[in-house]
Amino acid sequence: MTERRLTGRSASPGLAAGPVFVIGGPAPHRAPALLDEDGEAALRQAIDAALTDLVALVAKVDEEGADIIGFQIAMLEDEALSEGAFDAIAAGVSPTHAWRSALDAEILDYEHSEDPYFQARGVDLADIRDRVLAHLTGTAGPAHAPAGSILIGEEVAPSLFLSTDWSKGGGVALASGSPSSHVAMLARSRGIPMVTGLGPLGMAEYAILDGETGMVTLDPGPQALAGLAPALAASKQANAHAEELEAKPAFLSDGTRIEVMINIASPADIKGCSPEICDGIGLVRTEFLFEPGHPLPNEESQYAAYMAIAAWASGRPVTFRTLDAGGDKPVLGLTDASESNPFLGLRGLRLSLARPEAFRVQLRALTRAAVHHDIRIMLPMVTVPSEFAEASALLDAVVAGLVREGTACRRPPLGMMVEVPAAALGALRFAADFYSIGSNDLTQYTMAAARDISTVAALHDASNPAVLELMGRTVGAGRVRKVPVSICGDAAADMRLVPQLLGLGLTSLSVPPAFVGRVKAAIESFANV
Repeated sequence: MTERRLTGRSASPGLAAGPVFVIGGPAPHRAPALLDEDGEAALRQAIDAALTDLVALVAKVDEEGADIIGFQIAMLEDEALSEGAFDAIAAGVSPTHAWRSALDAEILDYEHSEDPYFQARGVDLADIRDRVLAHLTGTAGPAHAPAGSILIGEEVAPSLFLSTDWSKGGGVALASGSPSSHVAMLARSRGIPMVTGLGPLGMAEYAILDGETGMVTLDPGPQALAGLAPALAASKQANAHAEELEAKPAFLSDGTRIEVMINIASPADIKGCSPEICDGIGLVRTEFLFEPGHPLPNEESQYAAYMAIAAWASGRPVTFRTLDAGGDKPVLGLTDASESNPFLGLRGLRLSLARPEAFRVQLRALTRAAVHHDIRIMLPMVTVPSEFAEASALLDAVVAGLVREGTACRRPPLGMMVEVPAAALGALRFAADFYSIGSNDLTQYTMAAARDISTVAALHDASNPAVLELMGRTVGAGRVRKVPVSICGDAAADMRLVPQLLGLGLTSLSVPPAFVGRVKAAIESFANV
């Protein structure tokens, strides 16, 4: 077969090679003719069988995997999930079609968002859907991939990943998927290389997967195979060195301390992770509290979540980004589904200011938690100084209100994401306590190229001189105003870009937990040049 090279997005670093295992297609749409005529009883029996499968799987996996499967169990036990299906069965619809339709509608709410946390939930729901369908239709579950295989397909269900034997290596290459999905999180914690967003994969017999660059070579030719052994040896050595550096501080050759912080999308990201590896949390994406189809979280639930995350940091600073809804992250009760161009519409801080009732609740919870921990608040999608000033005034009003009530609170430092060119160019005019460069959106808006559209993927490049110049302007503004500047987008975890970021004068990088050691290794290499 002819060699093919595809490039996607790195979800878990590392190098792997092996025979291809194609992830199976969707479960059948129609039940066998002999299906029990009592559709409600048949569906309840299938749900119970699926629950039995999941409970058995929980007993075989580690705590992190058990938490993910536990979420599926909780969802499947929630009668609200199956209520629509039972209503349809009562109206004469077959149980298979009723279940698929009900779950597909629920999944659609999640898949419309490209927010990593919401995407993870969509894949979990699809896993639940297909497991119940398999029991309804009497079809066998998916075959287990042989140890050492490269799994390729559209998506991979968490339960399939957890039931795969990774003891002899292997990897995951997906046509779509998200670098922050549950499966990506599992892959990173286990050191399994994974690449997402590759586009159509077709058929193949063998693959080489490079989780550092996001490149997958299908049916490699003689030259690619010849370079495989030394590449695997070098990768193993690099991984070992990165592990050695994880818990050590990072410095430049002149003694300048480089902060390496972590980004998290939900509390699950820090499960099993030691705070000793980082200098704090540079970005907490609070969207995990605002799940599609669920009521807006109240003050107490937010307060508890913020306290738990900040407590994990053990005295290190934690930066919470206020709700970044809109664009590709719709939130029921807040966002407007009819917007013609949500990426350039009411999103981020714009939306929070337009819906101040929800914004106040979040600010109250954060300022209460700030009494006990080193918490900072960061505003997303800031474009003009008047927006920042309005948010700052609202924060002052929230603090004043809590003081009048006699509720303990503290006004944390208030900073801003720099992800719009106008904000980067005018950074000096903002009264922010700190700046954090969001390289993903800054690149997208500067280059007019979405990162999730393969036809313009080459343009979505944070190393473009125009993007780097905007980053440099932001660093310069921080120096003039004597306030900290960090970067928390994907560029901070791109080993090829780290030297350029350090060259711009950035001294604080915030990356996914799995990339801390590798980033420190890249800093070490830069310092030794």
